[in-house]
Amino acid sequence: MPLFLIAGAAVAFGLLAFWAWEAYQHRVRIEGLDLRIHVNGIRGKSTVTRLLAGLLREAGYVTVAKSTGTFAAVIDPDGYDIPIIRRGPPTILEQIAVVRRHVTPDVDALVMECMAINPIYQEVSERKIVRSTIGVLTNVREDHQDVMGESLREIARSLMSTCPTDGILITAEQNPAIQRVILREAAARGTRVVFADPTLVTEEDLARFDYIAFPDNVAIGLALARLLGIPREVAMRGMVKAPADPGVLRLRDLRIGSKRVTWANLFAVNDRESMLAAMEKLAPFRTPETTTVGILNNRSDRERRAVQFADVAVRDLSFDRLVTFGAFEELVTDRLVDLGYPLDRIINLGDRRRPSLEEILDRMVLAMPTPHVLVVGFVNIHTDQAEMLMEFFEHEAAPYESSTHEPS
Repeated sequence: MPLFLIAGAAVAFGLLAFWAWEAYQHRVRIEGLDLRIHVNGIRGKSTVTRLLAGLLREAGYVTVAKSTGTFAAVIDPDGYDIPIIRRGPPTILEQIAVVRRHVTPDVDALVMECMAINPIYQEVSERKIVRSTIGVLTNVREDHQDVMGESLREIARSLMSTCPTDGILITAEQNPAIQRVILREAAARGTRVVFADPTLVTEEDLARFDYIAFPDNVAIGLALARLLGIPREVAMRGMVKAPADPGVLRLRDLRIGSKRVTWANLFAVNDRESMLAAMEKLAPFRTPETTTVGILNNRSDRERRAVQFADVAVRDLSFDRLVTFGAFEELVTDRLVDLGYPLDRIINLGDRRRPSLEEILDRMVLAMPTPHVLVVGFVNIHTDQAEMLMEFFEHEAAPYESSTHEPS
């Protein structure tokens, strides 16, 4: 046999042996943990991951968590974020590296946010990497239909790829038809389903957070606490202490020129149900002296979402002005007008115009007819205009008087 073939075979054998050893070592580390939680769903994964890690820490579990959403990070046992530095596109192999580096013999629990969208990779992540004892499905919404399926039922089945085998699944999904899909898929895996009840979360509970918390997310934490015998107050205290994901809904009251501006960053919200729920939280800030401005922030690779949210903005929401950021401005504008939204209330400030920050603020805020402007950004996070505006609102704009978030 030629020498190069022998050398090639030796290298291949060596790689296979290395991968087999790595897989064995990973399985030993993972199965040394009695509590492994895999968090999946369309909305709220990052927040729920952090809430669950917080309540476990407060209950005395040495806990490592990994969040993928707005800010990819490992949350260490003291609750501090360790940013994940990627040297290429994200892959599910990142989860193995997290376990190798951070799951030491003293760790009791792992909370891992699912980072895969494709159901095939979701299943690999669950079966080969996390091997959860408790699964979490936050909710089922219309998103990622290109890989998860067109209908809610298909999306639910895709998300159930991370359902544990012979374990427990916690979900806050409230749609009875989708609950039936969840029960059927879980039964096929020998897993018991626990439905978290948002009505058990009080307004007093939500008021303890320094951001706008949603009862569904907190309810999942309380359901986990009940399963583990953690007292409710301990669980709430841990969730409140947990460092929030950068994508949570926080309101900022700012002064721009003579205007009071309430800024609601919902750029991470990109499904109809979550948007409606978030807008309900903003209802107290809409007064007769308020102009509401909605920013449709459209990425160039999300044409379908751009059209969907044009529909949502007109049919389900109520804005005095609509602003287009990013791509598809002509398409979105035409869609808004076709739906009956007045053309003279649409402000195009996206990629075709490439406006300065001064122009954005002038046309979107200073030109409004009322002393108070409620600005709501949604659909996507990353466009040049959105990032410029977020940087200004978060770090440069002056607070309005006492910076309270109480509606006037």
